[in-house]
Amino acid sequence: MAQTATRIALADLSAAPSLSPLAGMTLRAAAALTRWSERRRSRRALAQLDERLLFDIGVDRHAAQAEARRHFWLG
Repeated sequence: MAQTATRIALADLSAAPSLSPLAGMTLRAAAALTRWSERRRSRRALAQLDERLLFDIGVDRHAAQAEARRHFWLG
């Protein structure tokens, strides 16, 4: 939840017209790092789910493992 709020705040800041190019680039980098961190954490959590929880979310073990093995920088 905090990661999502941080991502939204970074997106709002990067849209500000008064930012210098360096500040805009820094905010875009921070937003990318935030997305990557969120993906890494959610994929690790997915890998830890048991069969019952995977069934509840409609994902089979093979698909969960395939997603968990993806690199964090891949969307």
